[in-house]
Amino acid sequence: MDIWNLMEYAAWALSAVFGLFIVIDWLRTDSTYSEEVLTSSREGELEALTEEHHG
Repeated sequence: MDIWNLMEYAAWALSAVFGLFIVIDWLRTDSTYSEEVLTSSREGELEALTEEHHG
């Protein structure tokens, strides 16, 4: 087995670790905050006001 195969396996392992971290963080965030808090933002409020004036 050459260095390129080892690097390929290492890359796959790192991507699995990062993917697992993303899923764990997603579940932790989803259980900590309500959907209302997660979907609200100051930018969203400004955009909604802008759309009201253009309509």
